[in-house]
Amino acid sequence: MDKIAARLVSILLGNDENEAVLEMHFPATEILFEKDIGFALSGADFGAQLNDENLESWKYYFAEKGSVLKFTKRVFGNRAYFSVRGGFEIEMWLGSGSTNLLAGSGGFSGRKLQKGDRLEFNGKTFDKKQKNNYKLSNSLIPFYSNFPTVRVVAGAEFELLTAESEQTLLRRSFIVTRDSNRMGFRLEGAPLELSRRQELVSSTVNFGTIQLLPDGQMIILMADHQTSGGYPRIAGVCEIDLPIVAQLGANDKINFHLISLEEAENLILQREFELNYLKFGVETTLDLSLEHEL
Repeated sequence: MDKIAARLVSILLGNDENEAVLEMHFPATEILFEKDIGFALSGADFGAQLNDENLESWKYYFAEKGSVLKFTKRVFGNRAYFSVRGGFEIEMWLGSGSTNLLAGSGGFSGRKLQKGDRLEFNGKTFDKKQKNNYKLSNSLIPFYSNFPTVRVVAGAEFELLTAESEQTLLRRSFIVTRDSNRMGFRLEGAPLELSRRQELVSSTVNFGTIQLLPDGQMIILMADHQTSGGYPRIAGVCEIDLPIVAQLGANDKINFHLISLEEAENLILQREFELNYLKFGVETTLDLSLEHEL
């Protein structure tokens, strides 16, 4: 759901940025380390503790054999990410380590983790002298909020909105309802109207597409969205702000700010430049301190 948190936790550990990570909701799991390993957390803050010592997200930590990682309270956000140096030993499915719960495929036997499950990891154990505690710069961390203003670009059917509805979309707040899931976040607010009714052929949709439903309410398509839809695509959340949306939960609010496609593309290009710079810095740091333990 929060792709940048998943990428960043992998980059922080020196892993491939597409390495599989563990996505957690609260109440989250309790993890027993059976080997020494470096690890990191990102995304939501669930009050993580290692052997009852408070931890920060976005920071490299070292867990000794027998250590216990637990999560005590939800401070903010709805999805936290956990990974280890070297990544998990996961059987790949269609080139991915991700789990599709509906299909019962991929990831860990195609299901959610349960008490007693054992996740193997690829990283070799290493000596305590090689511990690291470097942290990600705040400039790379999304500005999470339970009432964000997210940037959007006009969708293919944006111009079908009435002038009043365009103003409503961009000047009013909307609530994320409880009728939301990984496929889509249903919003509630002042209803929007089209200037004319028009039969639409089902067309391609994407992560972040905002569709207008027949009742005038909107839905933001999320990570497990369908591949096509017939509802008007009035806008799309800019990729740079999708992580902020992904951390929202029921009753959180959201505002929209319209920008141009060129602005949205430039924001992504700038972020990719910063991520490449981060990867170089992490690789240099790990090469010096962990002596190629993988």
